[in-house]
Amino acid sequence: MATETHTDRAETDRTAASQQSEPRRRSRLGRLVRTGVRTAVGLAVYATVVRPRLLRLGATRSEATAALPGDALNPTATFEATNGITISAPAEAVWPWLVQLGQDRGGFYSYELLENLAGLDIHNADDLVPAWQDLAVGDTIRLAPADHPAVTDEAGYLRVALADPDRALVLRTDDDPPTWTWAFVLAPVDRTSCRLLVRSRIAVESPAGRAGAVALEPFSTLLTMGMLRGIRRRAEREWAD
Repeated sequence: MATETHTDRAETDRTAASQQSEPRRRSRLGRLVRTGVRTAVGLAVYATVVRPRLLRLGATRSEATAALPGDALNPTATFEATNGITISAPAEAVWPWLVQLGQDRGGFYSYELLENLAGLDIHNADDLVPAWQDLAVGDTIRLAPADHPAVTDEAGYLRVALADPDRALVLRTDDDPPTWTWAFVLAPVDRTSCRLLVRSRIAVESPAGRAGAVALEPFSTLLTMGMLRGIRRRAEREWAD
């Protein structure tokens, strides 16, 4: 009889424990569901609202959809970003800053500290250097040092595909067709100002590569806008002098 009483009590305890744990399980499930819903909503907002604006930050809708020099080089591009800025200086005053782009030349006029945290050894020039003003089709523009541990030599530079003074500079990777084209396009606004557009087109096939490209877009836009502002500041200062 005592055994039966003990067994009944144990069963009662298990039932009570189960009843107490059920609300906790439901609470955890509810939190997971809410987190999933918030994540899904956040991703949807980013994909439909934030990302499209990010990919054309500083550019008008017509600029972002217009055909630009270099587009035809990369017909299989899966990602495209077009950013822009107005510069209170004519195109001929901006062009010299573009032709000195390069890790081992005038830098990229962006956030030097961030770039060098990645070991890129970039030093942005604040002056025009005559030795860097000769740039021709076929020349290479380094993105990273040749001995950078995380960058293969082929990935460490871009080649000049087009150098149209005061109008367009187009860089590309060496593969054919190129997996990346980077175009800098100048368009006059009036006699003393112009628009500078930067278009990046990337062809990525693998799902992992595409996910990585999307993840890097905010950082890439940050650096691109920093570069545009850096070029504007230097060109306007030089033009005013």
